[in-house]
Amino acid sequence: MASSVLFSVLLLLFNNSAYAQWHNLAEDIMGTRVSVELWHKDQLQADQAMAAVMAVMHQVNASMSPYLESSELYQLNAHAAQTPVVVSADLFSLLQKSLYYSKISDGKFDISFASVGRFYNYRKSLAPSERERLDNLPAINYRQIQLNSAQSSVRFLHPQLKIDLGGIAKGYAVDRAIALLEQRGIASAIVSAGGDSRILGDRRGTPWVMGIRHPRKAEQYAVRIPLINSAISTSGDYERFFIKDEQRVHHIINPATGKSVSSVQSVSILAPLAVDSDALSTTVFVLGIEQGLALVNNMPGIDAIIIAADGRLHYSDELLRAQP
Repeated sequence: MASSVLFSVLLLLFNNSAYAQWHNLAEDIMGTRVSVELWHKDQLQADQAMAAVMAVMHQVNASMSPYLESSELYQLNAHAAQTPVVVSADLFSLLQKSLYYSKISDGKFDISFASVGRFYNYRKSLAPSERERLDNLPAINYRQIQLNSAQSSVRFLHPQLKIDLGGIAKGYAVDRAIALLEQRGIASAIVSAGGDSRILGDRRGTPWVMGIRHPRKAEQYAVRIPLINSAISTSGDYERFFIKDEQRVHHIINPATGKSVSSVQSVSILAPLAVDSDALSTTVFVLGIEQGLALVNNMPGIDAIIIAADGRLHYSDELLRAQP
């Protein structure tokens, strides 16, 4: 009898633990590396969950890529200056979220930066000419993006206005992927898309330890931080850049000038949702240290780690209070 009970216990442990393991998958989507890692006892269900995550990422890219002619965003950029364009509920909602961050930052976060940003080619080390920059700079103005909630339509009020959701769409996609995993009963996972990650649960009893890359030493971390049930996004001047006339030209554009921001090297934001951490990492980068921290310190549940141009680290108030 005792041996039978022992066998049953061992069989239960075997079924629940022996096959339970970490599963991971990575693909190149949305112009970056997308990855998912999760804990599951069933290989087939884990594979199906990870494939579903990648399907969500492909879906968001198909809708919100500024480069795919078939995408909603591409068609919006092509026609919204001439006539209102009806868009999907998902895209309309993300545009509303984008304009919210534009308003609270007085335009420092502005998806219409693409009006000038589209003239940069970081792979070919090309920046817009002064004529291109100055001629298109007036089109950078979120107030010229007109949303009609009743019609779910969008209209651009400037003929040269173009938008790019690169500062918010990856976070949005990560949140959608995490929601999908939760629906499937998964309790421990991480989904990442480039510099945007969201953690579901913990790492089987311990926090996930996330490293914030050193902006000038690719193989080193400037900070490591333990996280549970949190999103973290990092915007850095090292992600897409080239050097011109001894100046770093990178993809985080100041909407007021159409040029790269130079006062900060890296901003990391901690938030409950990745769509918020994604948007805020860009927002704070453009705002700079003083104004950026002031914004974050007035937002409950949000924290920031800023690496300044001189390499010094700056923390939001809640993180400072948490320092040992």
